[in-house]
Amino acid sequence: MHTQRRNLSALGALSPRVGLSALAVTGLLATAACGTESGSGSGGGKESGASSVGTRQDTGLTGTQWNVDSVTADGRTQAAPAGAHVEFGKDGKVGGNYGCNHFGATAEIDGDTITIGDDTVKTEMACTDDGTMSFESKLGGFISDSTIKADVNGDKLTLTNEDGYTVKLTAEKQADLYGTKWNVTRTVKTDAKGDTKDGTEGDTGDGAKGGSAVALPSEAEGKVHLTFDEKGTVRGELGCNKVTAKATVGDGTITLGAPGTTRKMCSDSLMDTERSLLALFGGTVKYTLKGSNLTLTSENGAGLEAVAAK
Repeated sequence: MHTQRRNLSALGALSPRVGLSALAVTGLLATAACGTESGSGSGGGKESGASSVGTRQDTGLTGTQWNVDSVTADGRTQAAPAGAHVEFGKDGKVGGNYGCNHFGATAEIDGDTITIGDDTVKTEMACTDDGTMSFESKLGGFISDSTIKADVNGDKLTLTNEDGYTVKLTAEKQADLYGTKWNVTRTVKTDAKGDTKDGTEGDTGDGAKGGSAVALPSEAEGKVHLTFDEKGTVRGELGCNKVTAKATVGDGTITLGAPGTTRKMCSDSLMDTERSLLALFGGTVKYTLKGSNLTLTSENGAGLEAVAAK
C-alpha cells in the first residue's frame, strides 16, 4: 500500500500561510462533526455538519467522532494511545489524531466503502510515550491513499483494508466541560510577537495568531490536568504546582482569573510546561469541546489541548 505524507509547510494550495499549527490542521481538514460544542452551560449551541460534498451515500459514519481502540496488523494488535480518533465528514474529508499528530485528507464514502486520497497532511510532532509513534505509523499507513471497508454496529465501528489491517473504534460520547478531569496532552506556544515556534508568523486569517502544538515532556505526561466547576472555578495541576483560579464560561469563551499556585520548584522541562499554561490565565480564551477533546486558545494563539479522563 502506498502512503504519501506531506509536510504542512508545503501546503500552499490549501492555505495562504505556511507553518500551520496542529490546531489549524484540525480546523482545516478535520470534520465539523455533530457534537462540537462552544459555550457549554452558557447558552452555546451545537455546530451542524457541513453540506454533503463528495459523499454519495451516508452510511452513518459521518457526524461522529470515532475513538480508536486498537489497530491489528500482521496478526499483532496494538492498543491506541489516548486521544487517537477519526472523523469522517459530509464535506468529503477525513481528519483526526493518530495519537500524537493531527492529520487530514480527502475521503469519499460509497455505501460501506471509503476511498481516502493520497493528499494526507499531518503535523510533525514527536511524542515520547512508549509505542505512540509506532502506533501512529500503523494508523497513518492505514488512513492514507487507501480503500477501506466500514462496518458500523451500534456505537462500534470496524475498518478493514485489503492488506489485512483491522481498526476498531468506538463512537465518542460528548464530555461535559464541568466536572470532567481534562488531561492536558499538548501546549500551543507562541513567542512574544505571536509567531510560531518554528519562526513563521502565526496569523490564521481570523484575527488571532496561530501557534505550534508541542507534546508534553515525558515527565509531565499524565501529571497536567484541569477541572472546571459550575461555581466558576478551575482547579488542577500544571505538572509541578497545583493551580486554582476563577473561570467564567461565556458563549464559546472562558475568562480565567489570576492563578493561585503552590510554590514548588521542579525540573526545567516541567517548569517550562507550567509557564506555558500559566500564560493562559488572567485573560479570556476561546474553547472548543468536541467529544472527549477540549481546546483552549488565547488571542495570541497560545493554548492547550486536553482529553477527558476515562
